[in-house]
Amino acid sequence: MDNKSLTKVALRYRAVFLDTERTGIDMESSVASVPVMAFIARLAENGFCVSEELLHALHTVTADRLAEITACVNDVMGVNLNWAPLVKGWDIPTNETLLDHFVTLLANFFGEEAGFRGTTLPCGHLIPEGTFPLERYNGCPFCGTPFKTADYVYKGQGSKLKELRLFTVSDMEHVFKTLLSSATPLDATQKDSLELLLREFPLPDDAGIKMKETAMLVVRLLVVQDRCDEASALLKTPTDILRYLWYEKTGYVQIIEPRTLVAHAQKLYSHIWGPLDRGADAAEEMRKNLRLKYSRKACLRVARWLNALPMTARQAAENMNPKRGMWVRAIRALRLAEYAHKKGFDRLAEILDVFYRQDYTTWQGRVDKARSENDADKTLALLKERPGLFARCLFASMLRFGSDRVLAVFEDIADSLPARLLLSLGNGAEAYFNTRESRLARPITGVVRQIQPNKLLALYDDNTRTSMAEAVTDLYKTSMARRFAAQDTVAKTIFIEPELYHIPVSVGDRSSTIQDMSCALTGTRFPVAGDAVRLFLQWGQGLEEQNLDMDLSCLIALPEARVAECSFRYLTCVGAKHSGDIRSIPDMVGTAEYIELSLPELVAAGATYVTFTCNAYSVGALSPNLVVGWMDSAYEMKVSEDDGVAYDPSCVQHMVRISEGNLSKGLVFGVLDVAKREIIWLEMPFTAQTVSGVDSSSVEVLLHRLESKLTVGELLDMKAKAQNLTRVESAGEADEAYTYEWALNPAEVTKLLEASSE
Repeated sequence: MDNKSLTKVALRYRAVFLDTERTGIDMESSVASVPVMAFIARLAENGFCVSEELLHALHTVTADRLAEITACVNDVMGVNLNWAPLVKGWDIPTNETLLDHFVTLLANFFGEEAGFRGTTLPCGHLIPEGTFPLERYNGCPFCGTPFKTADYVYKGQGSKLKELRLFTVSDMEHVFKTLLSSATPLDATQKDSLELLLREFPLPDDAGIKMKETAMLVVRLLVVQDRCDEASALLKTPTDILRYLWYEKTGYVQIIEPRTLVAHAQKLYSHIWGPLDRGADAAEEMRKNLRLKYSRKACLRVARWLNALPMTARQAAENMNPKRGMWVRAIRALRLAEYAHKKGFDRLAEILDVFYRQDYTTWQGRVDKARSENDADKTLALLKERPGLFARCLFASMLRFGSDRVLAVFEDIADSLPARLLLSLGNGAEAYFNTRESRLARPITGVVRQIQPNKLLALYDDNTRTSMAEAVTDLYKTSMARRFAAQDTVAKTIFIEPELYHIPVSVGDRSSTIQDMSCALTGTRFPVAGDAVRLFLQWGQGLEEQNLDMDLSCLIALPEARVAECSFRYLTCVGAKHSGDIRSIPDMVGTAEYIELSLPELVAAGATYVTFTCNAYSVGALSPNLVVGWMDSAYEMKVSEDDGVAYDPSCVQHMVRISEGNLSKGLVFGVLDVAKREIIWLEMPFTAQTVSGVDSSSVEVLLHRLESKLTVGELLDMKAKAQNLTRVESAGEADEAYTYEWALNPAEVTKLLEASSE
C-alpha cells in the first residue's frame, strides 16, 4: 500500500491517513512523545492542527511514518519550491515606467557605441544608467529572467489553523466507493483521487458505477490488468466504447471531436506578436497526434466488445450516428471489417452492415421532424421515451408548445429522472426565462461563452415568463420532496452546520483544477480575516530552465464603471501591488509572482469587486502543475527585503493546481467582495493571452448563477421537512449530522442526491 498516495488523498479531505484501527487507539493517554510533538509543530508551521482523535492515533505510528507525512504535507504546500519573485521587497514599488523599458530597448538595439552606459546582466541585456534600480531586482527587469532563487518560505504567520482529522483504511475505502458511485461527473480533483485509489484498492463487486466518465477510469484499469471481459460489462453501447478509445488516445473522458481539438490547439498557440505565433504548426501537430493506430490485440479487444453489445444492430447503428465521422475513422483503424468476416463475429458484421448502409432512423431525427411540423403530441410522446433528453430541452419545449401542456407530460416522468437533472432544472429556470439575463455555456474545451436569451421568449410577457420559471421550480421541489419522503429512515433529529448554507450543490460545475490542500465546491465563500489578501502564482516545478511566461493579474471594479488593472503592465494601482513580471523559469524549482490587495485602500476607493486571474502569455495552455491561490491572516504577512519571498503556507486560505488535461489559456479563480470581506472561489476559464480578455460581464453572470443555485443547506432543509426531522443545535445530539467536513467530499453530497432518487 502506497502511504504517500493515500496521505495525499486524505489531505484533500482535511485528514491524515494512518494505517491503524480506531479500536487500537488509547484515547486516555496524556503523554505525547517527542516525535509526535515535533510533527504537530511542523503541521502548525504549515497552517494545520490535529483533532483529539488524530493526536492519540499518532502515538501508534513510527517516527519514520511521521517523517513521511511531514514530507507529503511540505510537498503539497510547496514548501521546497522557489518562491522568490522578480523584485526584492516588492511591497515598496520600484516605480519603473514604460520609458525605462523603451530606453533599455534602444540601448540594446544601438549598443554602447551610441553612447549608452550601464550594466550588462548575465542574460546579455544592457540596463542603462538612470533606468531600473538594479539593486531592487533578483533578475533582469527588461526580459524577466530570474538570476536568484530562494530555498525557504515563511512559516507560522497564519492566524487560523485548519484542523486535520483521522483517516483509516476503512475511511479511504469509503471515499473510494463514494467516488465510484458518484451520481454526478467527477471534477479534476475527484478524478485524480479515484485514479490514485484504484491503484491501492481492489474494485469492489458492488461498485455501483453510475457515470459513464467514471466507468472509463475503471475500464482502463481493467484493460491494463488484462480483464477485458469484466470491462465489457461496463461498456453497454458503442458510444461507451468510443468514449474509452478517445480517453485512451487523448486523456479526456469526454468525447471531444478531432476538429475541435485542432481548432483549439491553433487558438492556444496563437500569439499577439506575429513572429511568436505557432498556431498553424500546433494545429498540424495536433492532427498528427490524433491519427489512429492500434495493435492487433487492441483491435481484437474492441471487436469483441462490439460483438457482445446487448442491443440490436439497428439500435447500435443509431447510437453510433451522432459521431459517425469518428466511427468511420475508428472502424478503419481497428480493422473491424476484417474481424467481421471471422467466425463468431456475426453480431459485429450485422452492426457494420446496418451502419454503412444507414438502414436505420434516429430518435433525434424523428423528434426534429415532429418539432419542425409543430406536432406537439408526437414530439412530446417521443421525448417521453427518453426522460433525460426531455429534461435537457424542457424549457425550449415549454416556449414552443405551451407551459401547461409540456409540464403535464413531463410530470409523468419527472420521478424517473436522476435528481441531479431535476436540480439543474430548478437552478436554471429563473435565468432561462429572464430576457434581461444572459446565460453561460461552458464547452468541454474550457471556454466560457454567453448565450443570448431564446428568441421565443419575446412571444410572452414578463408575468407569463415568471410563472413558467415558478412552475418548473415547484415541479422540481415537489418531486424532490416525494423522493425524500419515500426514503426509509429511523432518524428523528438532524444537524445542519450553518456554513452549508453558503455552499452551492455541485451539479453541472466541471472543474479542471486539482485541490490538493482541501476540496471546496465552486461558490464556497472564504471570510477575510485581515486587511490584506495576497495572491500567489508558482509555476515551473520539475521543468528545465526555459522561457515560460505565466501571469498573475487582478481587475478592480470601481465606481462609475471604471476598472483598474494590476498586472505585468501596471505593477501598481489603487489598492494593489504586483511583485514584477517573470518570463523565464529557473531549472526544476519554478518561480513565483504575487499581488497584494489592501482592503482599507479598496474600501476608500469605493471598489466593489476584485477579480483574480492567471493566464499563459506564452503560447500554449496554462502550465501543468501551476499552483495559484491566495493568502490571508489577521496578522501582518512579511515580504523579504533580500529576495522578495512572501509565501507562508500557514496563511494559505485556498490553492489549486492546474491538471495535465487542462485546455484553457487563462483562469478566473476567485472574486473578492470588498464590502462583505469575502472571497468567492470559482473557476471560469478564458482563452485570452492577457487579463484584458476577461469578460467582466461573464464573471458577473457566473456570480449571479452561483448565488441563485440551491445550497447544500437548503437541500438538507428539504430533506428535513419531507422526513419530519427536527433541527438540533449540535452534531452530538443529532441522529443525522451534516458538517462542513462532510461537505468536503463532494461525492458524499451527491450521494444525498442519489439517495433521493431511489
